[in-house]
Amino acid sequence: MLRLLKVRGHSLFPDFREGDYVLTAGFPFPSGKIRAGDVIVFRQPGYGVLIKRVREVLEQGRAFDVRGTQVNSTDSRNFGPVSRDQISGKVIWHIRQK
Repeated sequence: MLRLLKVRGHSLFPDFREGDYVLTAGFPFPSGKIRAGDVIVFRQPGYGVLIKRVREVLEQGRAFDVRGTQVNSTDSRNFGPVSRDQISGKVIWHIRQK
């Protein structure tokens, strides 16, 4: 399933800016497995829907360490690894706003 989502916040600035759009693909991912460097969208209890970059693949692809690019980003440093079942999509296309 493909979804178009609007980026909110500054967690991945300057790569992704507030107001940009991303096209995400749901599981199974057409581009294969989730790898370090991929950007994913997931639901995190207490935080809602987040977009982050995968820093490290854990537990043979069943969990992921995710990070924002900003020092104060809410990411795995706050809530721990993200499990595969929390992931709603992998970013396959980025549409920048001017």
